[in-house]
Amino acid sequence: MSVHRLARRAANLPTSFPAPHFPSELEADVIPFDSGFAAPQLLPDLTDFAIAALNAHREETLQYSPTHGQPELRGWLSDLMNEDGCALTPDHLLIVNGAKHGLELICRLLLDEGDTVVVTAPTYFTAIPIFRSFGVDFIEVGQDAHGIDVAALDSLLDARAQQGLAAPKLIYNVADFHNPTGATMSLERRQALIALADARGITIVEDTPYRRVRFEGETVPSLKALDRNGTVLHVGTFSKLVAPGLRIGWVAADPEIIARLIRLKSDGGSSPLVQRIIYEFGRSPAFAAHIERVQAVYRERRDRIVEAVRREIPAAEIAVPEGGYYVWLTLPSHIDGDVVTALAAEAKVNLIAGSTFFATPGAGNARAPRNHIRLSYSYATPEQIDEGVRRLAGAYRSVAG
Repeated sequence: MSVHRLARRAANLPTSFPAPHFPSELEADVIPFDSGFAAPQLLPDLTDFAIAALNAHREETLQYSPTHGQPELRGWLSDLMNEDGCALTPDHLLIVNGAKHGLELICRLLLDEGDTVVVTAPTYFTAIPIFRSFGVDFIEVGQDAHGIDVAALDSLLDARAQQGLAAPKLIYNVADFHNPTGATMSLERRQALIALADARGITIVEDTPYRRVRFEGETVPSLKALDRNGTVLHVGTFSKLVAPGLRIGWVAADPEIIARLIRLKSDGGSSPLVQRIIYEFGRSPAFAAHIERVQAVYRERRDRIVEAVRREIPAAEIAVPEGGYYVWLTLPSHIDGDVVTALAAEAKVNLIAGSTFFATPGAGNARAPRNHIRLSYSYATPEQIDEGVRRLAGAYRSVAG
């Protein structure tokens, strides 16, 4: 019996360890369609950049890092985002330990217990417990192939105002290749969302892990590129484009916001060694070649999984993304995706049930939509994709009859 008096945010946390799901923990015949792991053959060879970082830059890379990040990396990142339509300086950038670290810092900056956060229905499932740990309430807003339904959000906020309820503190969205649905927000919706947020004094948090993992279609300006009033806090990461093990991301915001976030960042500075490696890799010819390879490989896998689902589970509606790591399946309304997911696990296919991606009333609750499944195609080989979908189809048929 524990004698520790836990904080409210920790009192209901599970006391068991998470189930194994990392590829290194799984049996060889398990097919991982669950999380967005990088394809092993796409992990770049950073050896030469690491050697240079440990030799020519040893006094920098083996010391503490400036809390706001290595200056050259912030300069390169601001240039990269400016090529994408932004107007940033290095002072607009904070280097963090991955996108989730950036999101957590933003929550520490903005949120008090009882505040309200807007998310899409569905939304990125790992963001849900981060927000929930700050004691917030959720407003879920539907979306379609063009992204979050801004008109519906406007009506919801009007109704709240008439009830005397405070406006939400922030709107969280993955505008490019949305996780989990794969949808890319249209330019018109982006402009409308920024106009709504500006008019109502609400911060937008733009999460962009997949922006450069585009296979087809025209690139749409980021929310940050369209932002004229500092409304958008942009969160980026190298996890999906380069390698998740690097654990380096960034926040882009007005300098006064960055200055406050620096005071909340208590890690002594993100790894200067990894920052130097990324900077040297990013400004080398190898970086552009790597992006092209990433796009080609994941395009092939997306096409393979779409073809397999259409062949093996023709009753499922599948949203075909223009980039990113995931496809979103909508099963017939009477099919319980949670049950299908459990049966697929027995067939050694790891999935994440669609109900997990809804913030209210919570994952697993009977009121959450249960006829969805998210499939990640990033890690599995084309052959594993075919076999995994075949096994999934067996699980589906056992439920469908």
